[in-house]
Amino acid sequence: MLQNKIYQNFLVEIFKIFFVILLGLTLVALTVRAVSFLELIVDSGYLLSTYFKFSLLNVLGLIPKFIPLSFLISLIIFVIKHKQDSEFVILWTSGVKKISIINLLVLSSFIVVIFHLTASTLITPFSLNKARKIVNENEISSLLPTLRVQQFSDSFVGLTVLVEKKIGNELKNIFLHDRGGNLKGISSNISAAQNITIIASNGTVDKNRVIFRDGQIITEKTQDKKNDIIKFDQLNIGLSNLHTRTIKKPKIQETSTLNLIKCLVGTDTNYDFCNESFKKEIIPTLNRRIVMPFYVPVITLICGLLLLKTEKKYLSKYILFSYSFLILVLSELLIRYTGISLSLRMIFIFLPVALFIFLYSFLFFKLANKNN
Repeated sequence: MLQNKIYQNFLVEIFKIFFVILLGLTLVALTVRAVSFLELIVDSGYLLSTYFKFSLLNVLGLIPKFIPLSFLISLIIFVIKHKQDSEFVILWTSGVKKISIINLLVLSSFIVVIFHLTASTLITPFSLNKARKIVNENEISSLLPTLRVQQFSDSFVGLTVLVEKKIGNELKNIFLHDRGGNLKGISSNISAAQNITIIASNGTVDKNRVIFRDGQIITEKTQDKKNDIIKFDQLNIGLSNLHTRTIKKPKIQETSTLNLIKCLVGTDTNYDFCNESFKKEIIPTLNRRIVMPFYVPVITLICGLLLLKTEKKYLSKYILFSYSFLILVLSELLIRYTGISLSLRMIFIFLPVALFIFLYSFLFFKLANKNN
């Protein structure tokens, strides 16, 4: 009964350290990513609320990437702490076998595997897809943030804007060139219009509407290759139908695991990415979601080597951490080529199984011999 209570406390301690480290690494990564997400406001003119929703949903996309490293660090801290405090020595002298602690660490690793699989196969694709839908469904709030002084701005598809000065929402010397048909409604001959250029001495931006003053509209025609020039004192144009350059279609990492599997086995080919070339990208994605979590028990057993009483340098805490970290790095490098090489794919899939069996057998017989 006492041993069960000790084991429960150990599990709680391991997962406390694990989740603290995981949260810390995720927040650091989110801070870096959030800076790049600012282009949603600066370059695309989305609302601040859209930016925060998009950023927070991407947190769930970052978590699986740090689970193996976070668990590795938490195990190293847990084992070293209890060794330094001589708590393990008390357990050994009270009759607790070292293999029991190894089994406890393995149990905790499989709990993390389940958590990792749930996050990578279900939660992360759903949250990333939801973030993409938020960008698609929300309209731009204002054109003003996208306009840069004395620089060409092409934040929107088929539209280039240049302003000489920008004071508040007032613009001076505006050049606007449309080659994507966004402004064809202001042309006298829509069918003949190819490109439309607006030049104005000043203007005002009101959310997604621009009021041009004292300028002219130059319409290029494709048939007779002549230009129509219309002068105006004031021109109001609504630009709410502009399309930003933000990617609208879901990426592979934003697609559900079930849909990727259907595409891979050929039962569903209704998706744009479902073709032979993209299947090479689907395989690494599925390996990352499904196979990568099973490397966690391997690094757990490597950390379990710390329980062996030895003075050998290649089994020191720094070297064992290096072994585990190297396995995580090599698996990340290997996973990128699993879509183009069958042999590398098989190695990546069966390597954690082989390493787990080898390491557990080594620890079991090593500790059994010491007990004898």
